[in-house]
Amino acid sequence: MVEKVLVAVTGASGALCAEALVQQLLPRVQRLYVIFSDTGRSVVPYELPSSSLLVTLLNAKYKGEFAEKIRIFPNDDIYAPVASGSSVPDIMVVTPCSMGTLARIRIGVSQTLIERAADVILKEGKNLILCPRETPLSVLHLENMLALAKMGVKMIPLIPAFYQHPKTLQDIVDFMTGKVLEAMGIRHELYRPWNERRV
Repeated sequence: MVEKVLVAVTGASGALCAEALVQQLLPRVQRLYVIFSDTGRSVVPYELPSSSLLVTLLNAKYKGEFAEKIRIFPNDDIYAPVASGSSVPDIMVVTPCSMGTLARIRIGVSQTLIERAADVILKEGKNLILCPRETPLSVLHLENMLALAKMGVKMIPLIPAFYQHPKTLQDIVDFMTGKVLEAMGIRHELYRPWNERRV
């Protein structure tokens, strides 16, 4: 079991993907840290119903089965443990990842907790996964992603595939969530492997 995972939710569209990832991680990790960017705090309730897990976490009202595993930090809390190399999470995922957040992580701005936590993950050689959600992509976006990939950051754009023959929106979200879990080294049963009869 992965011990500590940080999920950062920024203001790019794609709150459904963050919701699905958090739901999948809760039973699989020992500790789950969650940070919402300021814009993410606006987008999440716009895109998700009030009964969703992320909106419940956003409003600090989650009392469910895994409540003892979750820690939510404000994005301006520079004293949060994830801001220090002495208590760095094993994995950090930014989903959805806005192009602004991606650019600031690339240059090490570290003005917010999300940016500082990513900086710590990088300097400590841990696993950083960014899930960009933007289209079309400019040369600047692509250059930023390439620079981060060269640093060892895993880029998993929130782009669906159709060889799984998705029938619902949830099928599409499950595919993208599964790709993130695979990058984290976590097994899942969200979809069948491609051409599994030949695996």
